[in-house]
Formats: sequence, C-alpha cells, structure tokens
Amino acid sequence: MKEILKRVQLVLTCGLLAVGLGGCIVLDFLDGRDPKENVDPNVLATYFDGPKVRPGVALGISVTAVGAEQSSHKQYFVDADGYISMELVGQIKCDGMSLVGLQKKLESAYKKYYLNPSVTVTFVYQAGQNMVSPWGTVTVLGEVARPGPVDVPSTMDLRLTRALFLAGGMTAIADKRRVQVTRCDKDGKQTKTKVDLVEIGEEGRPDKDMLLKAGDVVWVPMSWY
Repeated sequence: MKEILKRVQLVLTCGLLAVGLGGCIVLDFLDGRDPKENVDPNVLATYFDGPKVRPGVALGISVTAVGAEQSSHKQYFVDADGYISMELVGQIKCDGMSLVGLQKKLESAYKKYYLNPSVTVTFVYQAGQNMVSPWGTVTVLGEVARPGPVDVPSTMDLRLTRALFLAGGMTAIADKRRVQVTRCDKDGKQTKTKVDLVEIGEEGRPDKDMLLKAGDVVWVPMSWY
C-alpha cells in the first residue's frame, strides 16, 4: 500500500510540475528513476539573464531634448501586445527589450521631433500593489497556504525560505525534508535540487537556503508519515 501511495505521489508531482513549467521538458518521468533526485546546485543552468520589458510591466520614462519646452517624466504600462503609447512617437513595440535597448529605440524615434533627445527608462514596481515584477517570478506549488507565483525582488536575492513565507508558509502536513526546486535552462532541460528545510533551520545551515531564479518551480510535497 505504501508503495502504491508513493507512485501516486510521484505521478501527481510530475504532472503539476509539467503544468507549472510550461515548455520545459520533464526528465526522469516514468523511466524508473526518482524525479526528486538531488542535483548539485553548482551545475544548474542559468535560466534568467536579466530583466526584460514585458506585458504588464510599468515603466518610468523621462524625455529631455533641445527645443522641448520642458522635460517630461511619465509612467507607462506595457499593454498585452507588448506596446507602450507615447506622445509624438505613438505606439512603440518593446516586449522582450532591455531598458537600454528601449532607451535607444525611443531616442531614435524622438530624433524626428527634437534635436539630441535624451531618454531615461526605469522599471516602476511596488510589491503588494498587483504590479508585474520585471525581475520575474517563481512558482510555489504543493503544501503551502497560497500556491502560485511569487515575485522576484529587484535585489534578485529571493531565497527558498523567503519564497515559502511569501506563499503563506507550509501546511501542517508538508514534508520539510524533501522540498524540490526545478529549474529549466534555455534549451528546456530540467535540473532538480532537493532542499532539507530542517537542516537549514534546526541544524543552523543557512548556506543550504537555495537562491532562486526567475522561472524556478518550488514543489512542497505532502508528508506520508
């Protein structure tokens, strides 16, 4: 009976991770190996290579130029199609661009109207205000109070224990010794790391508190004991 329950848990775990990771390839699934196998964090691929403009993100944009009456600074939201709509230059496609890339694109557009325009672009983000984090999100699933996305802060220092706290904490039946973090590389290949929260807390090992990256999926399994 215990073996059957273990297999059921395995199937549910992999299925939920497949949904949460979108296009990632699910490795080690139903091939006889344990998908929660511990992986050396040092070999994990870098999935997140810096913040990019994307739909829902808020941008603070300042424009100054010779001949302009005064400098302008306004906040713009990137629409669902990846555009912002600005004075004079109209709609600007910016989905997937870096801040520097968008800044250069806007300066080029404003050259039709101003002499030597200078544009500054920054992200605008306030936690808890239903704003999209330009630094990405991690997904926390399983035995937590509020499963779903957790925003990565601008400092990019989101640790596993912090993500679990922001997800409302673990339930009473969570298995604290087998929390799994799944990460995709740019080719869609998965790597998995098992984290023992008891080791971090009760044994005083903060060095084991894994640093998360945008796109990571955290799975908190149910304890069967």
